[in-house]
Amino acid sequence: MPTALWRIKLTIMPLKPNKENDMATETVFSKIIRREAQADILYQDELVTAFRDIRPRAPVHILLVPNQLIPTVNDVEPKHEAALGRLFTVARKLAAEHGIADKGYRLIMNCNAHGGQEVYHIHLHLVGGRALGPMLSR
Repeated sequence: MPTALWRIKLTIMPLKPNKENDMATETVFSKIIRREAQADILYQDELVTAFRDIRPRAPVHILLVPNQLIPTVNDVEPKHEAALGRLFTVARKLAAEHGIADKGYRLIMNCNAHGGQEVYHIHLHLVGGRALGPMLSR
C-alpha cells in the first residue's frame, strides 16, 4: 500500500499594531528575543537577534529582527537607525559564516499585507545557498 504524504499548511495570523493607543501588540519574535519561544538563535546582542526561519525557502534562510518591536517599515523613525544598521552588518557576518557571501544572497524586508508581511515586527530575511532566480514573477 502506498504511503500517503500529507502537507500541512500553517497559517500565521498577522499581529498588527493597535493604532488606537499607538502601542504594538506582542509578536512571536518578541518571545524569541526574550527566549520565551524556541528558535535556533544564531546571533543576539543588545540591538538585534538572528535565528533560522522555521519555513526556509532556501538552504540558508535566516531572520534578523530588531530587539525593539517596530511593526512595519512605515513605523521606522530616526531613533531606530542604529538597530536597522546593525541588521545589515549582522547579515553580512552571517552570510560569510554560512559560506554564501561570495556567490551571493538576497536580503528581503516586506511591509504590510501587499508586501507579504506576515508578522508585524519588522524583520530582514537573509536567503541564499542556491541561485534564487528573478525577484518577482512577471
